[in-house]
Amino acid sequence: MAHVNSPDVYFDGQAGPYHLLVTVRPPMVIPGIAQIQIRSASSDVEMVEVLPLKMVGAAAKLTPKADAAERSSSDQQLFTGSLWIMERGSWKVLVRVQGTKGAGELAVPLPAVSASSPKMQKGLGALLAFLGIALVAGMVGIIGAAGRDANLEPGQDPSDTLKKRALRRMVVATVALIGVLVAANYWWGEDASANALQNYKMPHLQSSLQTGNTLTLRLDNPNTLENMFTPAVQERIKRMNVTVPDLPRLDDIIPDHGHLVHLFLVRMPEMQSFWHLHPQPAGPGQFTAQLPSLPAGQYQMYADIVHSTGFPETEIGTIDLPAIVGAPLTGDDSGGPDLKAAPDVAQLTDGYRMVWVQDQPNGARRIWPTTFKAGEPVWFRFSVQDPAGKPAELEDYMGMAGHAAFISVDGKVFAHVHPAGSVSMAAVALAENGESQPASMSGMHHGPATSEVSFPYGFPQPGDYRIFVQVKRAGRVETGVFSAHVEK
Repeated sequence: MAHVNSPDVYFDGQAGPYHLLVTVRPPMVIPGIAQIQIRSASSDVEMVEVLPLKMVGAAAKLTPKADAAERSSSDQQLFTGSLWIMERGSWKVLVRVQGTKGAGELAVPLPAVSASSPKMQKGLGALLAFLGIALVAGMVGIIGAAGRDANLEPGQDPSDTLKKRALRRMVVATVALIGVLVAANYWWGEDASANALQNYKMPHLQSSLQTGNTLTLRLDNPNTLENMFTPAVQERIKRMNVTVPDLPRLDDIIPDHGHLVHLFLVRMPEMQSFWHLHPQPAGPGQFTAQLPSLPAGQYQMYADIVHSTGFPETEIGTIDLPAIVGAPLTGDDSGGPDLKAAPDVAQLTDGYRMVWVQDQPNGARRIWPTTFKAGEPVWFRFSVQDPAGKPAELEDYMGMAGHAAFISVDGKVFAHVHPAGSVSMAAVALAENGESQPASMSGMHHGPATSEVSFPYGFPQPGDYRIFVQVKRAGRVETGVFSAHVEK
């Protein structure tokens, strides 16, 4: 749930000498099966294996047997596999590759939670009820027959005494079995309620505008121990001294490419006033941000954070703001009050422009189409050009070539994506090194490109979207905005 209604994980990285695009579709219910797709950029990969590991803790060192991914019969560079994810929390999927250039390994972070509690289909429920009744009736009949006929000689009829004894046993058996069913139904209901209580709930951001242009934020998380379990269950957990793994807290946030919080403000519904800010801590779970000058309106808020376990979250909220006369943007803060979406070419400052391009099999480049398929992984590529149409040199922006925000026009889908994919950089560092700060970050393409930046992602749902692409040029962060239509 690092992103709002966009649970699939997309990761562009290096498994040794092999360039891979990995897509992981996490299960909607835990325990469940995650679907994995690995696409190699070259045809020299011969074998791919995948295995799941917890991100941190003792379980992170207990390596299970890897499962082989199957090569597609129609696409020799595509491999698919599936893995059981047995409990909620922060996981990583190790992708091991063998090919003509030797071996390589890549770790892909995977946040796993139960999003819902599926209901049993009525037809299946009716069938199971009928079979259950038949099973109970058969057991009662067997008990009655055993007490009535077991000791009779062939052809001998049971006496009235045996018949009465069999009837008494059948009555006792019926009462006992009904008691077992009632107890089992109670246990099942309690277990289902506990599971439903542990379903992931989207955190909501509390906010208010103070005097001037100071925005105060308070993180709120319904997925903590206190919010996910009843007081009786909490007491039982404490009495049993059981540790509930990977439950988020408000005091365990770690920096993600240099900042504890990445706050996105988007004025709805026209989505032309867009801001990417980095609030400063003001207490446990509390932050403040100095707003720039921005127009009045209702703003949708998305606050990206990463916990010490590598589990990422996006807290959401809305706020009605008056017209703000604020301070100029500084540091890594960026955005603009009037950013108009383009289908293919976005105008930047000083006559520069950002072009949305696509690679062709023959090596040619062309402008992207504006229609996509939901769930289809794609490398989104953007080229920055000077007024003469020549490549413009880009600078490092928070440790990478650029950032992108994919947002549906109704605000219900949000994903903060990097050149390495939809994963947080802090989680990637934990997956690779066991630390929240990067050592080599060898699995990622995170350095600045000369004039181009790309993002691996797939739209999760049909509809219309805005893509906000941010790069740094000449000491200034530029934002290009594009529109896209997604079909089923």
